[in-house]
Amino acid sequence: MSRLFCKSLLLTPSLVSAPIRFSFKSISSPSSTSRVHRMATEASSSPSSNADREATSSSSSAPASSAIDFLSLCHRLKTTKRAGWVKRDVKDPESIADHMYRMGLMALIASDIPGVDRDKCIKIALVHDIAEAIVGDITPSDGVPKAEKSRREQEALDHMCKLLGGGKIEEIGELWMEYEGNSSPEAKIVKDLDKVEMILQALEYEKDQGKDLEEFFQSTAGKFQTDLGKSWASEVASRRKKQG
Repeated sequence: MSRLFCKSLLLTPSLVSAPIRFSFKSISSPSSTSRVHRMATEASSSPSSNADREATSSSSSAPASSAIDFLSLCHRLKTTKRAGWVKRDVKDPESIADHMYRMGLMALIASDIPGVDRDKCIKIALVHDIAEAIVGDITPSDGVPKAEKSRREQEALDHMCKLLGGGKIEEIGELWMEYEGNSSPEAKIVKDLDKVEMILQALEYEKDQGKDLEEFFQSTAGKFQTDLGKSWASEVASRRKKQG
């Protein structure tokens, strides 16, 4: 799978202002000190300095128009229902965004794990299904091969990358690829959180709507990679057993 990056725009050397330095052999009076202070203040507030700061700021974030376009596209994550529940006739099923949000909370409240970056886990949870804003929620029952599903999602992410332009999109692409490749401790944690969130939601639908969603529990059995995932999945299974 090819790596996906959208390169942020770099400032050209002409846009980067050199630091202003003052060199004096001696400053012998308060009035001299005051003049130096005024010179520094005027230099820092000059139009050219302000322009440089604005250019630096704009290089680290997407323009407002691109950001709003991107966020408007992500709105589909809030309105697209998770396909697995729809196919099982669950009433008022959760959206993709609902699922991603609780995964973010799961990453936030999880105990510290040596060698695992909690903030990175939260970020991966927030973007792992982001391409579904375009391709929708493709489930195993749809009969789409894994490689084809990944191709479609990567193509969708590429479109979103171009839409957003610079700024954070390179990071989003890297986080998504890391999750897809299961290539880091953080990705493994979030993969497990994805499964735990699903079976917890299944347990809640069983309780609230009297559904039998055993297949969702069977689909995750024995597939947890981390102690955290195994522990939380065991707790969900224990509660389901008590629920009867």
